[in-house]
Order: sequence, then C-alpha cells, then structure tokens
Amino acid sequence: MVKYSTTAHKIIAIVGLLVLSCVQFFLLYNTYELKDDHYYLTELGIIKAEYYAAIRNDKIMPGGQKIVDGFVYRNMPELERLHRDDPAGFSLLKQKVSDSAFLTLRKANNIDSLLKSIIKKYNLNRRLEYALLVESVDIAFQSNKYINLYSKREKYDHIDPTIQTSNGIRIGGTLQDISDQNQAGYLSVSSAEDHSYGASFSLHVDILNRRLTILKLMMPTFLLSLLSIVSVVLIFFITFRNWLRQKKLSEMKSDFINSITHEFHTPLAAIIVANKTMQNEKIIANKESLRPLTEVVQRQTERLRVLISQVLEITTMNKIPLQKEEYSIHHLLEEILLDYRLKLSGSNARFHLDKHASRDKVMLDKFWFTTIFLNIFDNAIKYNNREGKEITVTTAEDRKGISITVRDNGIGMLPEIRKHAFEKFYRDMKNNNGQIKGLGLGLFYVKQAVDAHGWKIEIISIEGEGSDFVISIAL
Repeated sequence: MVKYSTTAHKIIAIVGLLVLSCVQFFLLYNTYELKDDHYYLTELGIIKAEYYAAIRNDKIMPGGQKIVDGFVYRNMPELERLHRDDPAGFSLLKQKVSDSAFLTLRKANNIDSLLKSIIKKYNLNRRLEYALLVESVDIAFQSNKYINLYSKREKYDHIDPTIQTSNGIRIGGTLQDISDQNQAGYLSVSSAEDHSYGASFSLHVDILNRRLTILKLMMPTFLLSLLSIVSVVLIFFITFRNWLRQKKLSEMKSDFINSITHEFHTPLAAIIVANKTMQNEKIIANKESLRPLTEVVQRQTERLRVLISQVLEITTMNKIPLQKEEYSIHHLLEEILLDYRLKLSGSNARFHLDKHASRDKVMLDKFWFTTIFLNIFDNAIKYNNREGKEITVTTAEDRKGISITVRDNGIGMLPEIRKHAFEKFYRDMKNNNGQIKGLGLGLFYVKQAVDAHGWKIEIISIEGEGSDFVISIAL
C-alpha cells in the first residue's frame, strides 16, 4: 500500500507536469501565431502602398504591362484561330507565348530597385526578401469570355519548369515561404473589351529568417514559461520530499507500536507460563522447584524493564546504544534456551546446545544478545511444518574468533528469500497462506543488533531441509 501510494503520487505528478507543459506549449504556439500574423504589418503596409502606386497604370511591375501586351496582342489573331479550329495547336501556342512573356518579365524585373528605393525612403529593415508571382493570365476574344492561357493550378510542358511553382510563375525574388502574412500586394486586372486579356499577380515581401526573428522576440516569453515550469517542478520536489519525511515519521510511529507488540510478546509469554506453573500444587509443595521458575520471572521482568527503556531505539534503529559487559556466551545461551523451552512447554519442539568453543567470554550487550536468538528461534519455529521441530545451537572457534550456528529443520529458504530476509517488514509470502503471524520485523532486529556489535551473520539454507544462521564474532 505504501509503495502504491508513492507510485501513485509520482504518476499524478508526471501527468500534471505533462498537462502543464501542453498548456504552456499551446499558449506559446498561439502567441507565436499572433506575432506571426501581426509582425511587420506597418512596414508591409508601406511597401504595399508604394507597390500599388508604382503599378497604378501597369501590370505585375513597372513596365510589365508593355511586355505582356507585346506578346499577347501580337499573337491574338493566331490564338483566336487556333482556339476555334485547332485546340491542340492553341494549347501549344498559348504555352509558348506565356513562356516567352514570363522569361522577358524575369529579365526586365525591377522590383529589386523598387524595394531599395522604398527602404531608403522610409528607413525600413534592409534585410528583406521578396517573391513576385504571376498566378494566372486569361485572354478574351469576346467581352468577358475569358480563356485560360496560364494558371498556377496546372503544370505546363512547354513553360520553363524552373520558374513554375505551386504559387505561380516566379518573376523575381528569393523568398520561399509564401503566405498571407507576407503578402504585400495582390491584383487581378482585366478588361471588358473584346480581344483583351487579364492577369492575376502578387508580391510577397518578408524579412530574412522571419521565424528565427520572431522566436528571438519571443525569447523572454520562452524563458518565463520555462522558469514557471521549473518553479512548479521545484515546488513539487520540495513538497514531495517533505511529504516523504512526514510519511517516514508516520511509519516510525507505526513501527513503535509494532515493536512493542513484537518484543513484549516473548517475555510476557514466559512470565505467564512460569506463573501458571508456580500455581501447580506439586510445584508449590517443592520449594526447590520454585527457584528456577522465580529466576525465569526475574529475568523476563528485567527484560521487560530494559525493553521499555529501549523500545524507542528499536523503532528508529538508526544506531543501537550498547551497554557491553563480558559474558559467557555458553551461560547466556543456556538461559535463553531454558526460557524458550518454558515458553514452548507442551509442544513437540526440541532444543540442543553443543558447546565446542573453548573460549566463550565475549564483550556484548546482554539485552540485544538475547534479542538476536529469541527472534531467530521464533523464525525457526514459525516456518517449520514438521511434527518434530528441532533447533540446535552450536558454538565453535578458530583463529579469527567464535561462531554460533543456529540450525533448524524447517522449510528452508530460496536464494531470493535469503537475499531479502533481513529487510524491514519482509516476509516469505510464498510459504505463508495467512496462517503464520508476524510483522516481518524479527530478522530485521537480528541484523541491526548483530551490526551494532560489529559481528557478521549469514544464512545457509536449502528449501525443504532447513536453515543455518551463522553468527561470526571476531575476538
């Protein structure tokens, strides 16, 4: 549940960031489109007015009408005859006439000089590009009955392909991005007389690298948008980190309760069993039998007292405070096994202590030493399906120090389970169908206590055959 909650928060944060980024992109794109629509409007208006003034009684460009008139009117009779008698011949001739007129217009193009004069007159941006385009030419043998000579919607085999574009015949200029935003003028000129012609043409003017220029102008907006996103991410990160801290504090409170439940169970159970045993009339009659039981109660009462004072350290587990004294580990193990046998009295569990170490004096904290083995024993009993449960504690020594091995005949562990056995709250769910109670804290406490002493612990286990917990104590 905790893992899901954290993952859910991360997913929500990522989705929120994506939504915010999309909104920012949409706003920036709309801002760009707005600037693109309105950028250079004043300058474009000036060029448009000057261009219209220059071709008031002309077509396409200053002097352009005379050029087109020469080609159209000179070929008008032949075009009319072919249109009437030979459609294929008419199609060929109109292309040749158009091609010749367009090539002549390109040679005579004077828009460069016109733009230079406008730039100088109004002190405009000197880095301008333009495109002068002829979009259509129509001829009328009879009034208002126009026949197409050229249209930008068609491709012609006998017109120079290098000047044909989807926007029309390029008479001059290098501007490639043709759009409504950079249209400086568009005219469609015609006549109502017989044997006349009409033409549609446009002039597009824009600054060099228009898009890059607009993007540079929008740079403050881009930076502000980026800053806002970074600020949101930073605020989320700080908030999320604080949330994790609060969550950790909440988990520590839960651990505190879990620790009390887990750690208080063993000594209380031993005291309860010892108390019931002492109420037996036969035990009461035999004073010698009472002494071991009162010693059990005394030890477990002392353990409860120490546990109450140290339970907060158990929950935090950052650093266990040790109060080391020299003890005989054989003597301590005998006491621990005696108490544990009493706890499991009436069950079919058997305990053995094999003392092979000749040196058994070790500096240790008795409370935490007891905690280590009680938790290992609990784990060995819980994860054991045999009718006869056996736990053998063996001590040994070598040049490096003393080792204590706790062997059981339980269900054993797979390598993956051994890898996580000492993790907090980890439990073997594969072999646990809800029948084995616990919080997954026992072996976690074992590892913390072993580490606090500077010892080492490892698990040797075969599934179905049992496990060995080996604690190495360096001397």
